[in-house]
Amino acid sequence: MNTIDARTLKPGQVFSAPVYSEGKNVLVPAMVPLRQKDIDLLLDWGIEYVSTEGTIVPNASDENEFILDLPEDMDIDLNVDVVLEEPEPEPFAELKAEAKKEPVKFSISEVQENSGPYRTYKGLIEKVDNVFTSIHAGIDIEMRTVDNICTQLLQDLRDYRDSFIAFILGGEITHRELAKSSVNAAILSTLTAQELHLPPHKILYIAEGALLHDVGMLRLARGITEKKGGLSDAELEQIKSHPTHSSKIITRELFGSHDVNLIALQHHERWDGKGYPEHIMGPAIDMGARIVSVADAFEAMVSKKSYRNSMGGYQAVKNLLSDNSRRFDPAVISAFVKIMGIYPIGSIVKLNNGSVARVVSIHTDAPLRPVIHTLTDEAGKVLGADGKTIDLLSQKTLFIKNAIDSESGTNA
Repeated sequence: MNTIDARTLKPGQVFSAPVYSEGKNVLVPAMVPLRQKDIDLLLDWGIEYVSTEGTIVPNASDENEFILDLPEDMDIDLNVDVVLEEPEPEPFAELKAEAKKEPVKFSISEVQENSGPYRTYKGLIEKVDNVFTSIHAGIDIEMRTVDNICTQLLQDLRDYRDSFIAFILGGEITHRELAKSSVNAAILSTLTAQELHLPPHKILYIAEGALLHDVGMLRLARGITEKKGGLSDAELEQIKSHPTHSSKIITRELFGSHDVNLIALQHHERWDGKGYPEHIMGPAIDMGARIVSVADAFEAMVSKKSYRNSMGGYQAVKNLLSDNSRRFDPAVISAFVKIMGIYPIGSIVKLNNGSVARVVSIHTDAPLRPVIHTLTDEAGKVLGADGKTIDLLSQKTLFIKNAIDSESGTNA
């Protein structure tokens, strides 16, 4: 394996084998040109060296020919694997031995139902569910009720930030789906807005908009919103009408502000102008709507739906990073990744020494080197109370080799 100083990399360089950063994290696959933003990302995250088993390929095709990308028509809400890593080859004997083993499964968060953070998180969902139930039944609700919930959410985030993120990844509450996804979107949107250093009053509007962005779903038939199979064209058009319904509820029933209304109306607009309902693009989209769009997409990917299973936080972050300015504002993606990390809190990861750990905290300036708590030792023995908390930022000999699906116990 050849080690290369990251400062010597140049855009357009092509290598005959994958280039890795931090162990087995693929920076760029074989025969795919380096881009300037790949190099900038390394330097921003303080990664000094990369490694590869290949060499620079002279006279390779120019950079634009081999851009690794998602299909143009892929919906980010679908459970589609985005392959950014080449599978690691395994000897046949090891493969047969591994097949005989029962994979170890880990819950993403070990929740005590009477703990303060969990009770608080569950309480927020119950309050929002009560609001949605009243709206669905045609009972008058004042916007002040939503204001109070969001004010409480902002206070709770100061105390339970990491716990709330772990609950989102853990899917701890399996009912009140609309209320839960709305609270999760509000948590993620608030943290992103704070990372972008928006003013406090704007952050409150964003929390409210995130909480109400999908309230229009209450105006659609359950047969459509809960359908397990594919949607017909007519049903898809009805789904696409929910931002307009949300806008009407906010303005005509709750008498909410213009800022909150824009978030709900525009949260499915795309950076490239191919969204709905108004097909606006780029900076013309309200900043709050841009933030909620990213939070909503991430929440949808990590949450189980009636029509598909959830994906891990690591895979969801990879999908967002692969967007390439089609759906999302790149500045919002950058802020979101800073607050979540490449391996979000609660993620189960395998280290280069063979041990397995849970991510318990992240460093916004070094997202590949979070704080972890070990679950197994190098031999696979479950540690339980003997597990150790390790800051990978200070333990340079250890690094994350890959993420693990918490349900199956296999590589994510």
